[in-house]
Amino acid sequence: SNPDVIWVGTGEPNNRQSSSWGNGVYKSTDGGKTWANVGLKDSHHIGRIVIDPKNADIVYVAALGHLWGANKERGLFKTTDGGKTWTNTKFINEDTGFTDVMMDPEDSNTVYAAAYQRRRTPSGFNGGGPGSGLYKTIDGGVTWTKLANGLPAGDAGRIGIDVYRKDPKIVYITYEHATEGGTYRSDDKGETWKKVSATNPRPMYYSQVRVDPANDQR
Repeated sequence: SNPDVIWVGTGEPNNRQSSSWGNGVYKSTDGGKTWANVGLKDSHHIGRIVIDPKNADIVYVAALGHLWGANKERGLFKTTDGGKTWTNTKFINEDTGFTDVMMDPEDSNTVYAAAYQRRRTPSGFNGGGPGSGLYKTIDGGVTWTKLANGLPAGDAGRIGIDVYRKDPKIVYITYEHATEGGTYRSDDKGETWKKVSATNPRPMYYSQVRVDPANDQR
């Protein structure tokens, strides 16, 4: 609704030993000429930000939290006043943050979010666990439902999300899993899922998916 309003999340969201952390979220109201830090400074790593297309003050932030240790400032945060205050609408635990978030283009109260449990050590890392999962809200983050019908059972890793703009009933995800990882599609807004491909290269570093806005097969 206002292209002069730009939001930026700091911190590298991937699991490298060299991943640098940030100091939260920045906002510009003049097209990027000046910036102000608007919070979530201890989240360290921001995975994605989405803005309500009708109201630039309503923003969701997928905050991964510390890579090297537990912390509380991680989850799916929301502001309704342009970043003055934040609500953590979905907190899993101190080891699990959120790596991706997407909004239904026809209904801004419908939001999909991907939780990701991870922990880095000097000689290796944990990229997944029981905290990981795919969630959906239809009431702007007041309540969340974990989506699982058709997705593989057991611990998940990193998940990426996209919604088909032309028909938001169609949702694609990339899903990291020990034996059934790959690309999944839903034709009913996440109620059920079908695996369409084993494609999900190096999910700990990438795990994103994008759908052509005019062709749901591409």
